[in-house]
Amino acid sequence: SDGSIRLHQMTSEYPLMQWNDSTNGQPVIALQWAVTRPSVFFVLDAASNIYIWDLLENDLLPVAKQTVPSENVVAMAVLGEPEKPSGSLGIVLAKECGQIDIQCVKKKWALP
Repeated sequence: SDGSIRLHQMTSEYPLMQWNDSTNGQPVIALQWAVTRPSVFFVLDAASNIYIWDLLENDLLPVAKQTVPSENVVAMAVLGEPEKPSGSLGIVLAKECGQIDIQCVKKKWALP
């Protein structure tokens, strides 16, 4: 609820990494790992901002931020085919009005 994100290892109750205020204090609505690239994850906050994290590129801050204009996004899911080397990756966004948007992710964050 405070915008912090924690990365845990399954064998420990203590986080390996913790990013406080990673969404400028906005609550985190969803967090999804990329299915094609294990170092990348996506965060959706309550202000309809999507943050892209690539831990191999920068483990302190997100590598990109995208604001979804005009309508509140209430849910997010990540699509991809990890068994295919093409690295196709997409984000599905469900908006408050009931509309669904599918966004393609740049290859640099999708390739295995």
